[in-house]
Amino acid sequence: MSYSPKAADVQKLRQETGAGMMDCKKALVETSGDYEEAKDLLRAQGLAGVQKRAGRAAAEGGVFAYIHQLDPALPAKIGVLVELNCETDFVAKTAEFKQLARDIAMHIAALDPRWVGRGDVPDDFLDREKKILLESDAVKGKPEQVVEKILQGKIDLLLSGIGGVLTEQAFFKAEDGKQTVGDLVTDYAAQVKENILIRRFARYKVGVED
Repeated sequence: MSYSPKAADVQKLRQETGAGMMDCKKALVETSGDYEEAKDLLRAQGLAGVQKRAGRAAAEGGVFAYIHQLDPALPAKIGVLVELNCETDFVAKTAEFKQLARDIAMHIAALDPRWVGRGDVPDDFLDREKKILLESDAVKGKPEQVVEKILQGKIDLLLSGIGGVLTEQAFFKAEDGKQTVGDLVTDYAAQVKENILIRRFARYKVGVED
């Protein structure tokens, strides 16, 4: 006899994952009522869908502003503008989408990234950093294969740190320090079943020019 999930469990799973009612019910049936396994199953299905939707046009959304105000009595020192895109005006108007944009803008204010994605990093920047690393004691005298691994590891660490690539930085609100900004966007895209894209951003700091 197949497992029949309770309506309350289906509703709870739907609220936590953002998946459709029938998808939640099916996930609970497939996992014989194991709630956590059902959540993992829905997330895996959602992430698979994200990859398929990645090529779809994301022409809706908006430009969102965040002003980092340390002291209300003093002028702000840091401001951020970020363009976050989605596929439909319906999603763009939701409180969750706006909160995602605000979280990303706050992250930009805190960790000062220079690029949205790794594809935006100029080749001359990477070449310069690799040249510096090749002349360092960290790689001198080591086999070529080891040198390549060290270089890649150092570059990955550089680009995921402060001043690096936005989508590869650990999200500043992540409790475990493992969720990146890219993961944050991907998880949200899986929930709403749309292509979600950080198009561009600008970070302004008093007294500092780009």
